[in-house]
Amino acid sequence: MAFTLPDLPYDYHKLEPHIDAWTMEIHHGKHHAGYTKKLNAAIEGTDLAGKDIVDILTNLDMENSAVRNNGGGFYNHSLFWSVMSPDGGGTPDGDVAAAINEAFGSFDEFKKKFAAAAGTRFGSGWAWLCVHKGGKVDVCSSPNQDNPLMPGVGCGGTPILGIDVWEHAYYLNYQNKRPDYVGAFFNVINWKEVARRYSEGK
Repeated sequence: MAFTLPDLPYDYHKLEPHIDAWTMEIHHGKHHAGYTKKLNAAIEGTDLAGKDIVDILTNLDMENSAVRNNGGGFYNHSLFWSVMSPDGGGTPDGDVAAAINEAFGSFDEFKKKFAAAAGTRFGSGWAWLCVHKGGKVDVCSSPNQDNPLMPGVGCGGTPILGIDVWEHAYYLNYQNKRPDYVGAFFNVINWKEVARRYSEGK
């Protein structure tokens, strides 16, 4: 079966004022839809057709730019929507909080490292919180639509939190002030979903 654009778990305006409705509508309805359509075209008639997106990206031929760019774009955005919520923000608890404290010393230190990864990624890309087998977490960034599932990219492991730092993710509201957008992102993080992904990934 072909990949389909996932529905958002909230309305376009629900993340305001942190992320505006117009950006959400264009980002989801145009950009993510475009990656989905192009991914399906890239895998049609190949041995990748019918495979799970995680399987495709984990075993990716990195020279296959159409699947690399569009498969990454499909997966990355699907994760991005799910780790945000109108009821988000605050701090994590439970196992994921313990893992963050162990890796970074405190939640505040994690925020600094994650914001730095997002803020210093040159050009377009993503910043990630990943979990490794055994439960250790790490922060990294990747260019364009690459992600840590792909061979040799970033910190490895399984992404459980990601922020899109392509300009289309924030420019309408924040213009060139990427650090302001990254700071606002912490107000909408869905820590329950991050915790669920942590439990699955470890």
